[in-house]
Amino acid sequence: MPAGATDCHFHVFGPADRFPYAPNRTYTPPDHPADAYRHLIDTLGVTRCVTIHPSVYGTDNAITEWLLREAAGWAGIEMRGIAVLGAGTDRSTLHRLDGLGVRGVRYNLLYKGGPPADEIRAMADRIVDLGWHIQFLVDVSTFDLSTYCDLPVEIVVDHMGHMDPSKGIEDPGFATLLDLLRRGRAWAKLSGAYRSTARRHPPYDDVVPIARALAETAPDRCVWGTDWPHPFVQIPMPNDGDLMDELAVWVPDAARRKAILVDNPARLYGF
Repeated sequence: MPAGATDCHFHVFGPADRFPYAPNRTYTPPDHPADAYRHLIDTLGVTRCVTIHPSVYGTDNAITEWLLREAAGWAGIEMRGIAVLGAGTDRSTLHRLDGLGVRGVRYNLLYKGGPPADEIRAMADRIVDLGWHIQFLVDVSTFDLSTYCDLPVEIVVDHMGHMDPSKGIEDPGFATLLDLLRRGRAWAKLSGAYRSTARRHPPYDDVVPIARALAETAPDRCVWGTDWPHPFVQIPMPNDGDLMDELAVWVPDAARRKAILVDNPARLYGF
């Protein structure tokens, strides 16, 4: 791993008695504490990381705020965060989160009943002066991402757009994502291959064309993430070393890998 390698997508969970889950959550994860994640990044050679507020906590960002404060004392590690916020979040809260290292707001568009477009647009207007971005959990093959191409902030699409490999890279929705990347209107996370693969174990070779298309189209607008601890995964739990190795298959060129692991995250998250 190059110096400054960055994991741009991970979560921590629990303990549940300290950080209670939202009652309408999709799943209930076992505890995955911060010290377990620290062990992972020390093993992988990661020194920068971005915690993504888990959906099972709703808009209660207490665990994310705690983790950012906790990580401030981790020697040799820098951390940023992505929050999940309600429409009524006040300015003082936004500025407090910014001071802790939050750099964006995540919206779940993967399932029906997601937030209305007006709410997302209003949030974008409120965070533009902070330099934050909007992150989308979305299946680009079923949602027209160009809907948000005119937002005044950067947009980031996680888990390679949840693109089903069987649909092929010629899928119109995926083509839209590539076009937005090409025009500098979006970023993509090379993460979560096991969420869209038809394979049960790595290597997830059916995802290779998708990852390579993203990295070759806009190597300066792709970042990488572990998605640790792989919540709600529907196939056997992957080994993070295997997932790390997949990046070398997706991006064979060492200089491009360094950009994806180090340089691009530094620009996007302000490391």
